Amino acid sequence: MPVLAFVSAVLVVTLEQMVQWRYGATGLVGLLLLTVGIKAKSPSVSSAGAVVLALLVAGPAL
Repeated sequence: MPVLAFVSAVLVVTLEQMVQWRYGATGLVGLLLLTVGIKAKSPSVSSAGAVVLALLVAGPAL
C-alpha cells in the first residue's frame, strides 16, 4: 500500500510540474481548482477549474 501511495504522489507532482511548465501559473491554478472541487465534491469549483484549463488549451486556436 505505501508503494501505491508513493507512485500516486509522484504522478500527481509530475503532472502538476508539466502543467505549470507548459501553461504557467494560470494552468496550476486551474488544476488546483479542479482537484479541490473534485475532492470537496463541489461542482462549481471543479467546473471553474475545468473552464480555466479548457481556455488555456484552446486559447491559441481561438
